[in-house]
Amino acid sequence: MTSLPTLFISHGGPDIVLADTSARHYLEGVSGLISKPKAIVIVSAHFETDGVAVVTDPKPGMIYDFGGFAPELYRMVYPAAGEPALAEKVYGMLEAAGLKPHTFEKRGYDHGTWTPLMLAFPDADIPVVQVSIDPRRDAAWHYAIGKALAPLREEGILLIGSGHITHNLRAYFTTLRHGAEPDPALAGKVTAFTEWFADKLGSGDTDALLQWKERAPYPSENHPTDEHLMPIFFAYGAAGSGAKGRRVHDSVDHGFFANDSYLFE
Repeated sequence: MTSLPTLFISHGGPDIVLADTSARHYLEGVSGLISKPKAIVIVSAHFETDGVAVVTDPKPGMIYDFGGFAPELYRMVYPAAGEPALAEKVYGMLEAAGLKPHTFEKRGYDHGTWTPLMLAFPDADIPVVQVSIDPRRDAAWHYAIGKALAPLREEGILLIGSGHITHNLRAYFTTLRHGAEPDPALAGKVTAFTEWFADKLGSGDTDALLQWKERAPYPSENHPTDEHLMPIFFAYGAAGSGAKGRRVHDSVDHGFFANDSYLFE
């Protein structure tokens, strides 16, 4: 079996499933980039735990972890099954790597999981195992999670990191909800940051990437908190040694909120 690539997805807000945007249309075409996987292991920025956790739930429900959006979003269901046997295997691989995982017997799909998967794999016929981030840990730690799970690619399992390449919500809500003009200075800082990542991922510069807070331009302006960037390091590590990232989507909302997504192989 051919080894699958890994993906990093900028998942957008929950209303991405309703919006007529290029980011939505990209996600609708994700299944065309890869062979159909046997299962999906996904790391969502909205699943935060102390250390790394694996969900063993065979029938995850829904988590509507947002407020103030269209009523129909709160009625949407993504009915993909979990896969406890794969979850136990993931747990064992993380444990063997010294990452001291723990398990969740019950946990639904947060919007970092269900919205992109609803667009990318709408038939919901691929089982899904969820793995958490720890927002108190750094890029190298999340990269190690990916490395530990990289062999799953040889088994036809798709490894996805779901976060956002930029995530300055204060600036976003100021612009969107208060009618402010997009800050052109911030837009320039977003471009500098996303182009730096495109360059370093494209060349496989692991040392620079794992030191992104010191070496990337304008890190705090793009990520006042780190959690939405951590899934990219998972996806990069999961692609294996020597992997490089190809930017397969880039678009910008409201002048500065970037939606870049990557395929790693």
